[in-house]
Amino acid sequence: MRLYDTLTRRVLELPPPPGPVRMYFCGPTVYQRIHVGNARPFVISMWLKRWLELRGYDVVLVENITDINDKIYRAAPGASAELAERAAQWYVEDTDRLGLGRPDHEPRASETIDEIVLLIGELVDRGLAYAAGGDVYFRVRRFADYGRLSGRVDADESTANPSLEEEASELKEDPRDFALWKAHKEGEDTSWDSPWGPGRPGWHIECSAMAERFLGPAFEIHGGGHDLVFPHHENEIAQSRGAGREFAHAWMHNGMLRLAGEKMSKSIGNVISLRDALDRWGRETLLVYFLTAHWRKPMDLADDVLDQAAAQAETLRNAFRGKPGRGGDWSTLEAALDDDFDTPAALAVLHEWRRGGDLELLRKGLDVFGLASLGDEQLAPADVIQLAERRRQARLRGEYDQSDELRAAIEDQGWEVRDVEDGYQLVPR
Repeated sequence: MRLYDTLTRRVLELPPPPGPVRMYFCGPTVYQRIHVGNARPFVISMWLKRWLELRGYDVVLVENITDINDKIYRAAPGASAELAERAAQWYVEDTDRLGLGRPDHEPRASETIDEIVLLIGELVDRGLAYAAGGDVYFRVRRFADYGRLSGRVDADESTANPSLEEEASELKEDPRDFALWKAHKEGEDTSWDSPWGPGRPGWHIECSAMAERFLGPAFEIHGGGHDLVFPHHENEIAQSRGAGREFAHAWMHNGMLRLAGEKMSKSIGNVISLRDALDRWGRETLLVYFLTAHWRKPMDLADDVLDQAAAQAETLRNAFRGKPGRGGDWSTLEAALDDDFDTPAALAVLHEWRRGGDLELLRKGLDVFGLASLGDEQLAPADVIQLAERRRQARLRGEYDQSDELRAAIEDQGWEVRDVEDGYQLVPR
């Protein structure tokens, strides 16, 4: 299998099965419900895990939960721990509704403090970090490869993106230096002991420590949104490799979701929560929507785009209401997904199997993406079928007011009636 690597700017071959393939994907910072854009790396990582396992790989997926962060302190002064716990539960609840299962490990930063402190200590001992006023900073100039991932050698994160947690500080030797440990500040409700005084870890060191805790000093894939290339992932590399770890061999960065032409971002408020999207469009429509774009490409979120995804989902579902046809070739799906995990090409294969009536292959292929439910035909209760039949007769008589009343009665029963060429379809709402 081949995947594009941000670090080398080329497509890399994974080792042959069984691998192993150990993966770390950056999860959310938990201070409110996640938005649809936050869900994309979760979906991609779970799809990739399912596909690799089907191909015979030994896979371990770690997806963290960042529950110590400036954004949480700002969102809930004096109650950050309570907010982080509640928002972490929301994240699990909402992503559970996607029906893709869970990562193998979902560590929290607050559970990894000992490992974080030890890693910072190693960097201080190597001269790659220095204590200043209760803070500890990484010396960027001492890490020769800094900027190789992002191509940004001279930028510092406080000017690159003001919404990030790193701030300018007179304690820094170099504006590019970033915090590994932050001294406790007045009004912050949580802190931990360290050799440099009470405080809390910086954002970047949390992921370096959590990845190593569950995957060891070297692993195959590190993933996350494209917005994490700089500074987050650049700084992870500096920390971990500076401490002598080989760290990630390849880097996957998914494209961002755009709403009204702008990147979806909680910091500027142009978001649609995953919960609201699931309530409005349903898990099957959202999963088909994510299939329609290559994981490295940005995606636009709009009503017409989701309507098209819903129509595709229903078209795939309708295949199972017909008769089986000719046999197909599983290797066509393998070719699509083994070539940089090309989900639009895979979706085209699914539709090819649909048109040919290759229902067993279609069901197996849909299951890779958590869409096997499209092949689970649900029969409407007899009373709903009776209402639908009465509505059909009313339409034939031209009694459209009665037809509308019967449609509403069917919807009250939890079903949707759809007019088709040879009658009607009943679909669970």
